[in-house]
Amino acid sequence: MLLTGTNQHESEQAQLMAQRLTHCWSTAGVHPHDASHWDQDAAAAIYALAAQPEVVAIGECGLDFNRNYSTAQDQEAAFTAQLAIAAELSLPVFLHCRDAHSRFMALLEPWLDKLPGVVVHCFTGTQEQMQYCVDRGLYIGITGWVCDERRGLELRELLPHIPAQRLMIETDAPWLLPRDLTPKPASRRNEPAFLPHILARVAHWRGEESAWLERITDDNVRSLFGVQF
Repeated sequence: MLLTGTNQHESEQAQLMAQRLTHCWSTAGVHPHDASHWDQDAAAAIYALAAQPEVVAIGECGLDFNRNYSTAQDQEAAFTAQLAIAAELSLPVFLHCRDAHSRFMALLEPWLDKLPGVVVHCFTGTQEQMQYCVDRGLYIGITGWVCDERRGLELRELLPHIPAQRLMIETDAPWLLPRDLTPKPASRRNEPAFLPHILARVAHWRGEESAWLERITDDNVRSLFGVQF
C-alpha cells in the first residue's frame, strides 16, 4: 500500500505507519487544499521526510481549482516548491489536478526532464487531457471513480486509450467507494481491499484479462516508485 501524505502532519504519520508495516510505503507532500499552510517549516519537514526509506514520492501535491480551499497563488507556490524538492532529491511526484489542466501542465512541464517519474493521481479529466499527459511520459491513476454510473462514464470511454505501461490502478481510500460493489458495504468507507474490484472493472472496460493487467500495473508501480513486492 502507498500511504498518501496530504499535509505535514499526515505525511509524518504516513511515514511512521509505513515504517511499522511490511509492504507499505508513503508519500510526503502538501495537497492543494492545504497549500495555504505551506511555509519554510513545512518545506523543511517534507524535505526531511523524503530522506526516509519508506518515502518513495513527493506529494500529494498539485492544483485544485474546483474546491479552491487555498488560493490559486498559494497552490501554485506550494506545487512549484514541491516539484523543486522532488527534482533535487530525484524522487517521483504523486500529483493532484482538478479543473486546472492547463495551468497544472504549464507549471509541471519545465520540471519533467528533472523528475524520475510523474503520476496524475485519480485522473478525472478528458481524453484530450489524458493524451497530453501520456505524450509527456506521465502515468495515469484510475480509481473507483470509474465505477460511478453517474460521474464515471466519460472516464470509462477513455480507458482503452491509456497505454497499459502508463496506467495505475488506485482506490483513493477512504474516499471514492466503487458504487457498483455487490453487496454494498454497510460503511461508505473505501478500503485497499477493494482494489481487485476496481482492477477487474477497468480490465473489463479495456477488453483485457485482469491477471494480465495486474502484472502490468504492478510492474508500473515497481518502476515508478522503486519498490519491491
